[in-house]
Amino acid sequence: MVKPVLLILLVVLCGAAGAQSTFFTDLAHAAEELTAQQVRYDPSYFSIPYPNGDVPADRGVCTDVVIRAYRKFGLDIQREVHEDMRANFDVYPKLWGLSRPDRNIDHRRVPNLMTFFERHGVVKSISQNADDYQPGDIVCWDLGRGVTHIGIVSSKRSPDGKRYLIVHNIGAGQVLEDCLFNFRIIGHYQYACNED
Repeated sequence: MVKPVLLILLVVLCGAAGAQSTFFTDLAHAAEELTAQQVRYDPSYFSIPYPNGDVPADRGVCTDVVIRAYRKFGLDIQREVHEDMRANFDVYPKLWGLSRPDRNIDHRRVPNLMTFFERHGVVKSISQNADDYQPGDIVCWDLGRGVTHIGIVSSKRSPDGKRYLIVHNIGAGQVLEDCLFNFRIIGHYQYACNED
């Protein structure tokens, strides 16, 4: 017989797990909604407001898909990354010759997002097993020649039903594509919020 205290704890833990699962499914849906917007791929540097800044709504890159999906839940990745970089600049990549964080661009760079998600999210396994990649997961790829890419796993499956489609912007705007294994995966994360 299960003791009442253990039963209550089990119910609370199952509820929390269910809430997390619902959040990631909702995040996948939020990313899918972004594909209805006409967005031109534009990697230009923009001076943007802080916090909650964004590039013009009709422009963006792969990182902007992630940032915009999280914004639908009140999570400001621009602020989160900037604050973490201000406090821990030495742990972030030194690929751009900066001596301090830049709140206009740092959150729009895949290696910085990877570092942030490794520090504050859940690092998930990298595999060639499609079942390991679930709606709301964040996936990063190496496109070759030092070019990285990021997207969100959607709730929609490929035509053959074997894997989830990805919401990303690799040059054709914010789109939904069957591209999970098209490039070498270098990062796989879940991020719900900064609880530090």
